[in-house]
Amino acid sequence: MVNGTNAMLVGLRRREPASMPSASAGTRWAWPLAAVAAAFTLAQLVLVGPGMGLGWDETVYVSQVGTQAPAAFFSAPRSRGISLLVAPIASWSTSTELLRVYLAVLSGLGLYLALRVWRGLFPTRVLAVAGAVFASLWVTLYYGPQAMPNYWVALGALITVGCFVRVRADRLDRAALWGVAAGAMLMAWMRPTDAVWVTLPLLVLVAVGRVWRPGLALAGGLAAGAVEWVIEAYVSYGGLGQRLSDASDIQGGLGWNFAVDDQLRSLGGRALCRPCTGSMPHPAVMVWWFVLPLLAVVGLMVALRARRTERTLLTLACAGTAAVPYLFMIGYAAPRFLLPAYALAAIPVADALLHLVTRPQGRWRPVAAAVLALGLAAHLAVQYIVLERTVDRTGADRRDWARTADALHRLGVEPPCLLTGHEAIPIAYYTGCSSAATGGHNANSTRADILRTARRIPAANVTLPGAKPPSYARDWDTHRGAGVDLHIAPAPAGTGTG
Repeated sequence: MVNGTNAMLVGLRRREPASMPSASAGTRWAWPLAAVAAAFTLAQLVLVGPGMGLGWDETVYVSQVGTQAPAAFFSAPRSRGISLLVAPIASWSTSTELLRVYLAVLSGLGLYLALRVWRGLFPTRVLAVAGAVFASLWVTLYYGPQAMPNYWVALGALITVGCFVRVRADRLDRAALWGVAAGAMLMAWMRPTDAVWVTLPLLVLVAVGRVWRPGLALAGGLAAGAVEWVIEAYVSYGGLGQRLSDASDIQGGLGWNFAVDDQLRSLGGRALCRPCTGSMPHPAVMVWWFVLPLLAVVGLMVALRARRTERTLLTLACAGTAAVPYLFMIGYAAPRFLLPAYALAAIPVADALLHLVTRPQGRWRPVAAAVLALGLAAHLAVQYIVLERTVDRTGADRRDWARTADALHRLGVEPPCLLTGHEAIPIAYYTGCSSAATGGHNANSTRADILRTARRIPAANVTLPGAKPPSYARDWDTHRGAGVDLHIAPAPAGTGTG
């Protein structure tokens, strides 16, 4: 069986020449990819804007290396890759605008480099269209300038799979071999479990096909990216098994959970759909999600004719395994979870789109091109509407956190200080405080510790309007914030009330 598989794989490689571009082509191939990447960066700055405040998860990641507030509790599923990515800015500046511009530029550069890896494996026009398809999704634009790991897992997936295919085509391509390791390390650095799911088809191919050189590079990259996460598991979480178990519990318990409908609900702009209830978004918002796999199948058929079957199959296989845990193994949804799958699927989808509008000789099919142009225009319009609404809604939440922080400052809660209760982690970041919780996924303290701390530094508890505060804050003074109640502890001895 193994010998037969090896023969089949060798045959596929022989039938699929790498068709690398010649040096005489100069750098003409780079301009379409650079244009897509530049447009992506510009669209982030214009449509999302550098002024949008940090979200809940962002405050956790940024606080690990930033100077605005003490480091927030770091729960088991999180990885420190994104904290290190933002460190060049966050370690010395508290400017959210500067951080957003930095991430927008970096995400555009990263998209260019990830697409560049595929040069010669697919025509440049296919890569440019693939980049445009991926970059024009509202979820890609929304998370490109954010301090969140999913977009960077997507880029790592493109780099890893592309370089793996290059090594399969040319075993002497040492640059591609390093690319496999670098892409895998980037993914594992950001989200180790996601990295395993993305590379699962490659690992199977390594084991079955005995392709040891790219296999060693892949394993080395995954290990290098995940080593810090594994060490931290033993230092702070009671071991690797315990950390994985805790991570599973925080995610609702990994197992069979049909979350396809949850992902559909999240397409309307719900950054986190948990619990994922309510009606489905308008069909116009969801239609692209159903068209995507159909186009991927067409892309596979195009690959059969164009003699690039193996690379397309690997790309689609990795896209599929990247999506599996978020479609079938967790009981909630967030659109950002599927970014790696979208990035990989974009290449065969782009191949299909160009095939549908061009004849074999390369000439346009006018009617098909016109119909596709109208469809893409409608798709872009819908993506823009969802993006605008999402930015407006989440931006309003973050402005409320900033207003609550201002209210706390006026009430004398200033750094060093402690905050507990409803949305304490992001509000604490905006206030410059540390945060504490006695229960839930972010539990890091006890009632006695909170009372002891409140006798030394300013402290407050946040609740929804009218809700009862915890027992330790029942006799604290109550004030109103931006849509929340603020329960302020008595001023520590030797301090004023502000």
